[in-house]
Amino acid sequence: MNAPLCNYMKVGLVHFMAFPETMKGEGPVLETIKKVVLDEYFTAIEITTVKDLDVRRKVKSLLESSHMTVAYAAQPRLLTTGLNLNDTNEEGRQRALANVKEGIDEAYEIGATGYSFLSGKYEESRKEEAFELLVKSTNEICAYAKSKGDMKISLEVFDYDVDKKSLIGPADLALRYVQEVRKEHDHFGLMVDLSHIPLIHETIEESLLPVKDYITHAHIGNCVVKSPDMPAYGDVHPRFGFPNGENDVPEVTHYLKVLLDIGYLNTENPPIVSFEVKPFGDEDPDVVIANAKRTLNAAWARV
Repeated sequence: MNAPLCNYMKVGLVHFMAFPETMKGEGPVLETIKKVVLDEYFTAIEITTVKDLDVRRKVKSLLESSHMTVAYAAQPRLLTTGLNLNDTNEEGRQRALANVKEGIDEAYEIGATGYSFLSGKYEESRKEEAFELLVKSTNEICAYAKSKGDMKISLEVFDYDVDKKSLIGPADLALRYVQEVRKEHDHFGLMVDLSHIPLIHETIEESLLPVKDYITHAHIGNCVVKSPDMPAYGDVHPRFGFPNGENDVPEVTHYLKVLLDIGYLNTENPPIVSFEVKPFGDEDPDVVIANAKRTLNAAWARV
């Protein structure tokens, strides 16, 4: 593809994954967000909770002056607390809902245009009950967000039997789920992630084509799934070129071609496509980010 990336997508970075010490909303949040803001390669950024109110105000000011698209990820709010939006224990589900709603307030506060979360663990024997509870929770989340503004809401598709073991999940269930929620909320969609596709045991086509009309956000990343004995096994988002990794330039190229074919990547309203990469061991975050940019550049040249 000869056209610039920015013609077809807003290239973003999942900030708290690239700088994992900030994942719980603490640590060098402002300093590392500023690093991303100063990198003109990126036109979008995805952040999570910022616990300190003064730091949050500074982050808001920084993002307001950056001319970047901002998205808010509630996944860490759920994953670091063990909360579950499809919890069959009603008290637990309500705690998860309260946490996600608090995140929505924070997302509006910092000027986010999109908000994402994930489904929780489930018992196979109670899978249908968990599905119904997830739809119920999602409808409530979407209604709450809509009552405060026009922020888009999305659920990120995760693995169902390897690492996160989330209900959503395989493409057929993801399609059923999003169609159910869309009956009431047209501002809801799915977030797809290249790094999760091998973990779901699907090909890129198997994962994307069934839900192509409902994709509202995309991530690019890598994973190791060949054996639990291997470093970075599971949903760890290692850099591209990591030993035994599933995704590199050829897979990113394939992913981009499919996203282009289904119309997700487009010139009229370029969507967010964010790197979700994480340093492994003592790797330098800046080097891992540079690696990701080189990988995307190489892949885009092949599209």
